[in-house]
Amino acid sequence: MSILFQEIAEITSEAVPLVNEESESLLGLITAGGPSGTIIIAVLILLLFFALYIYFERLMKIRASSKIDSNFMMQIKDYISNGRIDSAKMLCAKEGSPVARLTEKGISRIGSPLEDINSAIENAGRLEVYKLEKNVSMLATIAGAAPMIGFLGTVIGMVIAFKTLADAGGSADMGSLAGGIYTAMITTVAGLIVGIIAYIGYNHLVVKTDKVVHQMEENASDFLDLLNEPA
Repeated sequence: MSILFQEIAEITSEAVPLVNEESESLLGLITAGGPSGTIIIAVLILLLFFALYIYFERLMKIRASSKIDSNFMMQIKDYISNGRIDSAKMLCAKEGSPVARLTEKGISRIGSPLEDINSAIENAGRLEVYKLEKNVSMLATIAGAAPMIGFLGTVIGMVIAFKTLADAGGSADMGSLAGGIYTAMITTVAGLIVGIIAYIGYNHLVVKTDKVVHQMEENASDFLDLLNEPA
């Protein structure tokens, strides 16, 4: 048993330096590009965290908005058929989804011309879509801006490399130029990675939002058909 504990201790002692070396190597990759490269990488990391926050926050919001009881419209139909308008409004308030809020807006206009009810639902629908798309455009901005910031680092890195070459009278060795070239490459890679992640996240949210919008349109159409049914 003591031999087993001794072997475990030896393996652990060997693993800890490896973890430290990996952490140091990652930090080294970030800082090896010099002050300008480090600043650009730091900006890109902030943009990445911001993009991930927006993505997951909006994704949870959209998923919550898409959940609705499958019997919702049947219950609304029963309430309206029986003249229980207040009960229908209470059900919509309890449901709390975009579909329910559109339906509640239509219920509150019952008695008005059908065209007015349709206009009220459309206006409420535009407001709901705006709420769903809140901050999503920031992902598109990050998707476009991150590669550009990375390319800015590329230009800065090449300027540093050529400045080093000029200071050396055109005879600088590769070691002297490596810093500028490294800055150019690492910032480009980082910018593309952040841009790709933000772009994928943006398009995924757009697809999810479109599904909710389709759901709202379908239920709004069902509600208007309900009002058109003969008594």
